[in-house]
Amino acid sequence: MSRAIAKEPAVAIRGLKVVFGGVVEAVDGVDLTLERGQAVALIGESGSGKSVTLRAIMRLNPERRTRIEGEIRVAGRDVMTLSSRALRALRGREVAMIFQEPLLALDPVYTVGRQITEAIRQHEKIGSEAARRRALQLFERVRIPSPERRLDAYPHEMSGGMRQRAMIALALACRPQVLLADEPTTALDATVQIQILLLLRELQAELGLSTIFVTHDLGAAVEVADRIAVMYAGRIVEEGSARDVVLNPHHPYTIGLLRSRADGALAKGSRLETIPGSPPDLSARPPGCPFAPRCFLAEDRCHVDAPPDVVVATGHRAACWRTEAAHAAFQGDRARLLEAAV
Repeated sequence: MSRAIAKEPAVAIRGLKVVFGGVVEAVDGVDLTLERGQAVALIGESGSGKSVTLRAIMRLNPERRTRIEGEIRVAGRDVMTLSSRALRALRGREVAMIFQEPLLALDPVYTVGRQITEAIRQHEKIGSEAARRRALQLFERVRIPSPERRLDAYPHEMSGGMRQRAMIALALACRPQVLLADEPTTALDATVQIQILLLLRELQAELGLSTIFVTHDLGAAVEVADRIAVMYAGRIVEEGSARDVVLNPHHPYTIGLLRSRADGALAKGSRLETIPGSPPDLSARPPGCPFAPRCFLAEDRCHVDAPPDVVVATGHRAACWRTEAAHAAFQGDRARLLEAAV
């Protein structure tokens, strides 16, 4: 690898657009950079384009009905120009993915150990015994109890938390540099969620992984991420360090997400605040800012003209006409929200 490539970000996305069926603009002009050894969280409601963006990095969206525009580079390589063979080599070896529901992602007719050893042998010229030894080491690393016995278990014979750990082991099998995690704790109970989040953060630091973590939970994002990118209607509406986005948000949507979190500061019997309305129809985008119909600060121009990206601090940007007003509005309930988020 040349020095020039070695200095490239782990992932660099520029002007990414993903359109399904020629009409649904699931992702609309996303720019995102993942530096080496960094963890970035993509947060937002369901349908905001988080998972579609993640799958576009590995070109996993169905090609026949998907149009992708823009640039995606992984470790200096242009993913958009790779052949099918080069893509197969890239997936698992250089970039790997942890899927949202491991019971669906893992093959039910093969043992988990066999699936991991086959992934290793697909990318490396080693024997089955050596591959099994590495699979055992991975199970030990992700703290699966009785790891040797669990290698011979089928996915349905494992608990949800254990399956998710096995999915992490599978993703790490070929020592990738980039790890994509698509809401890996959604189907788990709160205690197991925390264990998985801490495990991912620990592995990221230990192995020097560059990670993009998709979630709809700001609390989870703060646990695992160095930076947070807030997505709405296929666009990144705010991005910055995890601390800046949570402590000094400048977009009304980010503030809405913070306000709608259930936390210990919420008085018993009080009503949980929510963001009114629903996300827009992505096959018929409204003019102006897509969040304007739901925004408590919207003014006339918000419904007409798309807002520019405004740099509100070093490394912190927000796509809003009223960044200062949004930040000022946040100060009114800052104490309660900070108690919940930090």
